[in-house]
Amino acid sequence: MSKVCAICGKAKMSGNKVSHSERKTPKTYNANLHKVTVEINGKESKQYVCTRCMRTANKND
Repeated sequence: MSKVCAICGKAKMSGNKVSHSERKTPKTYNANLHKVTVEINGKESKQYVCTRCMRTANKND
């Protein structure tokens, strides 16, 4: 199972780590995912969901 949000599809992103002397080296940023119980199409299952989607879901309740 890959680390991808089950709702929005957010996954690992890439960017640069920039030092004080402005040297750039590749860096990966992981999405802030938590394993929670979600209901999709009437079935409950444990899925990885990003905190942004969890926040939006709580706002709509």
